[in-house]
Amino acid sequence: MELPLSCIERRVQKIKKKIFSSNFDLYSFVSPSTYDTAWLAMIPDSKYPSQPMFKNYLDWLIKNQKPEGFWGESDTIECLPTTIVSMVALKKWNTGTSMVDKGRSFIHANADKLMNEVKEDCPRWLAIVLPSMIELADTMGLDVIFPDSSRETMSYIDNRRKTFLFKEEVVEDFHCYPPILSYLETLPPKYVNEKDICKNLSEDGSLFQSPSATAKAFMDYGNKECLTYLKSMAQRCPKAVPQAYPMDEDLIKLCIANQLKKFGLGEYFVGEIETLLAQVYRNYNKEQNSRVKASNMNALRLEKDSLAFEILRTHGFKVSPLRFCWFLNDFEIGAEVEKEYEHFSRAMLHVFRASNLMFSGEYELDEARAFSRKILDKIVSTRKGGLLLRQIEHELSFPWFARLDHLEHRMWIEESEANALWKGKTSYNRVSYLYNDELLQLATLNFEFKQLLYKNELKELKRWAEKCGISNMGFGREKSTYCYFAVSAVLTSIPHDSYVRMLVAKSAIIITVADDFFDTTGSLNELEFLTDAIQRWDAKGLSSHSKVIFDSLDDLVIEASRKYLQQEGTSYDISNSLKDLWYEAFLAWLIEAKWSRNGHKPSIDSYLKIGMTSIGSHIMVLSSSCFLKPSLPAKKLRLTPYEPITNLLMIISRLLNDVESYQKEKEEGKLNSVLVNLMENPEFDIEDSIAYVREIVEKKKKEFLELVLIDGLCDLPKPSKHLHLSCLKVFQMFFNSKNRFDSNTDLVEDINKAIYLPLSKTKYVSPQTMPKKKHTITKMHSNLPFKHNNRINFNGMRFMTPKIGLGFI
Repeated sequence: MELPLSCIERRVQKIKKKIFSSNFDLYSFVSPSTYDTAWLAMIPDSKYPSQPMFKNYLDWLIKNQKPEGFWGESDTIECLPTTIVSMVALKKWNTGTSMVDKGRSFIHANADKLMNEVKEDCPRWLAIVLPSMIELADTMGLDVIFPDSSRETMSYIDNRRKTFLFKEEVVEDFHCYPPILSYLETLPPKYVNEKDICKNLSEDGSLFQSPSATAKAFMDYGNKECLTYLKSMAQRCPKAVPQAYPMDEDLIKLCIANQLKKFGLGEYFVGEIETLLAQVYRNYNKEQNSRVKASNMNALRLEKDSLAFEILRTHGFKVSPLRFCWFLNDFEIGAEVEKEYEHFSRAMLHVFRASNLMFSGEYELDEARAFSRKILDKIVSTRKGGLLLRQIEHELSFPWFARLDHLEHRMWIEESEANALWKGKTSYNRVSYLYNDELLQLATLNFEFKQLLYKNELKELKRWAEKCGISNMGFGREKSTYCYFAVSAVLTSIPHDSYVRMLVAKSAIIITVADDFFDTTGSLNELEFLTDAIQRWDAKGLSSHSKVIFDSLDDLVIEASRKYLQQEGTSYDISNSLKDLWYEAFLAWLIEAKWSRNGHKPSIDSYLKIGMTSIGSHIMVLSSSCFLKPSLPAKKLRLTPYEPITNLLMIISRLLNDVESYQKEKEEGKLNSVLVNLMENPEFDIEDSIAYVREIVEKKKKEFLELVLIDGLCDLPKPSKHLHLSCLKVFQMFFNSKNRFDSNTDLVEDINKAIYLPLSKTKYVSPQTMPKKKHTITKMHSNLPFKHNNRINFNGMRFMTPKIGLGFI
C-alpha cells in the first residue's frame, strides 16, 4: 500500500525524468498548434503532388481530433477556425471522411454557443481568420453549415474582417498587432503579391516566423527559402508544429518555472528551477542590445521582460526594473497600449505583478505600477479582459503581501485557463496537454495531501490548547483555528516544516491570549506578578489565568529546547534565549497596560519601541527559525541587536495592526500609533494620521523586501528570511483594509478552502480523496463542528490517518 507522500514523490521523479532530462525538448512543453499543423499538412510533395509533403502532420491531425468532434485545445471559439482548416486538410487528401462529418456535426451543434463568446466583441485575429476558413472550406466542397441563428454574428465578424483589410497596410511601420501579411493564408489572392512576400521574409526563410503563413507562401510561389524553413521546422518538430517557429526558449523556461511555482510544486523542483533561471539570467544580461525591434512584438517583449524580472528577482537574482520599464520612455508605445489596451492586457498584468517586488528608490516601478493599474482598471470596467479577466480582478483586489501561498495554489489549480502561457497569432500558447495533465494531477495530489496534513495538525493543536487550558480562559479571543490556518497557508513545505508550523501556531495562540489578559482582564498587581514570574521563570505563587499562561509557555519552551537538542549537530541549549524573548514581550505588555491605565502619553518613538515588541512577530520567526534547514544560529536568538530584517518585520506588523485597530483601541482606552501620531500633530485629522502611518508601512516594506530577496544584505539563512516574509504576509492578510483577525466570520471561507473543501473544476480530481461530507465552518469558537473519520481514502487507498506530533515523519 503506497502512502500519499510516496505517491507524490514517485510522480515527481517521473516528471523530472521527462521534463528535466538531458534530451528534453523545450518545444514539447508548449502545446502544438493544430491550425498551423493543418496548413503544413496541405502542402503537396513536389515530386508526388498527389501526396502530402509532410504526411506525419496529416497523420497527427487524424490522431488528434477530440471525441466531441473538434480540433484544438478546448471547445471555445478558438476551435472553430482550427476545426475547419483541419477538415480541409483531410478533405484535400481524401482521408478521414467520418472525422470530417463529425467535425461538421460539432460545428452545427455548437456554433451558437461559440459565437455568443464574440457576438459583441470579436477579436481581430478571429475576424481575419474565421471568414476566410469558411470560404476555404466552400472552395473544397465542404458543406460547413452554421445555424440561421448565427447568421447575424457571422455578418458582424465578416464586416470586422473587411474593416481590418481595408484600413490596415500589408505591413505597417508601427502597429502593435501582427501585420496583416502574417495572416497570408487568410488573405484574398489579389491582396498581396510575390514582391511583398520576398520583401518581408525573415533571414530564416519564414514569413514573420508563422508556419501557416510560410506554408501558404510556399504553396503560392514555391519560394526556396520558405521550403528550407519548413523542412528545418519539420526536423525539429516532427509530430506537430507550434504557432511560431523558432520560439523564444528563455520564455518557455520562464513559463516552466512559473507554472511549477503557481501549482505549489516549487518545493519538489528547487534545483531544476534554479538551473532554468540561471540559464535565463545569463541570456537576460546579454539581450539588451540584441532585442527584436519589430513593433508588433512589443506586447510579447513586455510580457517576457516583466515575467523575467518577477521570477528572477523572487529567486534572488540582481535585476534592474529598467529592463522591463523601457515602455515608459516611448510615447508611441504608451499611446498604443492605451489605444489597444485589450491586446496589451496580459503584458500589463505581468507589469503590475512585477511592480509588487519594488525596492526603495525604484521610482520607475512606481510609474509602471500606476500606468499598468490604469490599463487594468479600464479592462475590468469594460469587461474586456477575456481569459484574463478573473486573474486581473484578483490581482487588483488582493495585494501581493496579503496573499497566502496555499490559497493561491488552489486558485491556480482550479483555474481552467491557468495553462495559458502567452498569446500567439491565432490563440493562446498553452502548456502541452501531456505535461499539463501530469502537473495538474501532481498539484492536485499535493494539495489534497496538504489538506490531510493540515486537518490532523489542527486537531492536534486544538487538543493541546484544550489540555493546557488556554482555549478555555473565559476571556479574550480564542484564535487557535485562525492562527493555525494562517501559518499553514504560508508555510506549505511538507513534511519537514510540520513542527515549525505547530511551534509558530502555538506561539501565536499564547501571544494572543497573554496580550488579551494584559489588555482586558488582569489587574496591575497580577500583571506585574506574572511578568516577574516570567523573568525568574518560576511559577511559584501564580494562580488562575496567570498560572495557565505560564504553564503553557513553559511547556512550549521545554518542548522546543528538547527538540532543538535532538537536531543533528546541535548541543546548545536555547531555553534561556527563548525565555529572554518571551520576557521581553511580557515586559512590553506590562508597560502598555500601565500606559493605558495611567493615562500616560508616550512619544511616537517611545510607543513604537515598545509596540514593535508587544506585537510578538519576532518571537514567532526567531524561535521557529531554529528548526529550519539551514537553521538560525543559536546566537541570533539573543535579544539585541536584532537583524534589520527582524526589526522591520516588528515595526511593519505593529503598524499594520494599528491602522486597522485604532477605532477599537480608542474605545478601549488603549494607545495606538495612529492615535499617538494624532496627539503629536494637532494639525492632523484622523485620515491624515492613517495616511502617514500607511506611508511609513509602504516605505518599510520596500526595505524589508530587498533584505529578503537579495543575497548578501542580511546575515540570516535564506529559509529564515523567507519565514520573515511569510510572517509579514500573514499580518498583511489579517489587517488588509480591515481587522480580519478580530472578526468571527471574515476568514471562514478561506479556512474552508485551505483545509476542508475539496478542489473543484479541475481537469483532474481524485474522487477517492473527496470526503463523504463537506467539513465546513459554521461559526468560530473553540469547539468548531468538525467531524473526521479516522480512515481516509487517498488516491484509491485506505490508510489510518497518522498522528501528527513533534516527531511526525
